Amino acid sequence: MSLVTILAFLGLALLIWDCIEVGRNDASNIVNAVFGARILSRKWAVRLAGIAVIIGASAATPVFETARKGIFDPGLLTLHQAIVAYISVYLVDTVLLFTYSAFGMPVSTTACLIFELVGASLGLCGPGVVHWGKVGTVVAAIFVSIFMTGVAGFLIQRVFRAAIRDKIEDRETILLHGPWISGLMLTGLGWFMLFKGMSGIAFVKAFREYAIEPYIDAYTPTLAFLTVWGGFTLAVHLFLSFSGKFGTKYLFPGLAILGMLCLAFAFGQNDLANCASPGISAFWLWQHSDQSVASATQIQIPMWVLTICGALMVAGMMTENAQRVTRAQVNVGSQYDKVALYAPEWCRAIARWILGRFPHRPELAPPPTVTPRGKKVHYDALRAAVISSVSAGVIALASSRGLPVSTTYVAFAAVLATGLADRVLSRGDADLKIGRAIWVVVSWFISAVIAVAATAGVARMIYHLGIVGLLIALALNLSIRFYAQKKADEQEARVHHRRSGASTGSPSDQPQHAEALDEKS
Repeated sequence: MSLVTILAFLGLALLIWDCIEVGRNDASNIVNAVFGARILSRKWAVRLAGIAVIIGASAATPVFETARKGIFDPGLLTLHQAIVAYISVYLVDTVLLFTYSAFGMPVSTTACLIFELVGASLGLCGPGVVHWGKVGTVVAAIFVSIFMTGVAGFLIQRVFRAAIRDKIEDRETILLHGPWISGLMLTGLGWFMLFKGMSGIAFVKAFREYAIEPYIDAYTPTLAFLTVWGGFTLAVHLFLSFSGKFGTKYLFPGLAILGMLCLAFAFGQNDLANCASPGISAFWLWQHSDQSVASATQIQIPMWVLTICGALMVAGMMTENAQRVTRAQVNVGSQYDKVALYAPEWCRAIARWILGRFPHRPELAPPPTVTPRGKKVHYDALRAAVISSVSAGVIALASSRGLPVSTTYVAFAAVLATGLADRVLSRGDADLKIGRAIWVVVSWFISAVIAVAATAGVARMIYHLGIVGLLIALALNLSIRFYAQKKADEQEARVHHRRSGASTGSPSDQPQHAEALDEKS
């Protein structure tokens, strides 16, 4: 059996593995708002979001763009080089995503794949095959998406909090401010689903082309936006008027869940290619070895394959390491003083320097509370709804303008920005929360460097050493995976031990040792 044949079938096995790893890390972006506000337990949030992920994956466009974002020119690679490149991407991606998830660190699966493709291209053919302009666009999008979400999340949360304060279940307050606030959120979610969430569905494309875009062109986007906002505001007002206390109580929790479902659907539809395209590309090239490599840039995929890949991503969302990513992301924006997090001392030093430049002011969020079962409510339903709607709105705006932003960057920035708006990052473990945020952002750029260097090395090793190089790469993958999990478990134990020892004795700050793993503070 030739090396190319072995690599083609190995690609299918690694496809399964990578789908799980992508779900394992991106799960935090989908459920963090609903879980942090204790609207749903993480278990039920993942189950509900998982259904939306599978539906989204099943509805994904069946034509995969396998040379993601035009990062490299596949026509300059031979069949052997192209298959080696795709397998090398998997060998690095699976261990990179697993390691980040084990340490509770969110990372962009899209950016990882793109930089791994760059690395594989460099390792096999040199810099001439890479489209550096596209790479620059991706790097710029990292900065732009973080900045745009941070500004939008901060301003929107501050305005909404000024209107609602802590009266989130007061009927008179919700009747006065709920319609226009909810109308704005629903407008953002609707725009998100049209331009991102359902972008690959044929009838949605047609509806957008004939019913939305001409109206926007004729009446300007601002007028279109205000019209839709006004319509949703009226609808919410009528709902609140006829639903009584039920509508008042569940308005913002319902919006947070709706936002979660929209993000989950979009994740299933749009991020599926990140984990499935390398393996499908390698197998397709092996099957059609008589055709050019360039012909594999777009491949028709059966619906049952899309559905299975979606189910595999949901399986990753249910793992222990996925729970770590969710809990850590929620704790970064928590309104509690004491949190279970890790950040390097240099990141905490930077955070203390930043905090020292700003005077302490009373926080705007409601006082910290616990659920009837004694579980921490890290933020209220209003903030959870803002996190979901701002994330969706920014992603939709960027997608409609052709900018390759990442759900991970946007979702994490939304959690942090809304926390800053509520002034919950100025006391207690403030240096730890902000230090962790600094560490996460720095790690995103570290992941890009690792992805390029590691994939270039793996690709060259497999290409020149053949089976021996492949076995070495697999051994390194499994060894790093084992070592990373061991170190991550040790760090997790130290963090929770420190958190337990530092507890002030307040019931709301005591660690929940008796809780199930997915419900830990």
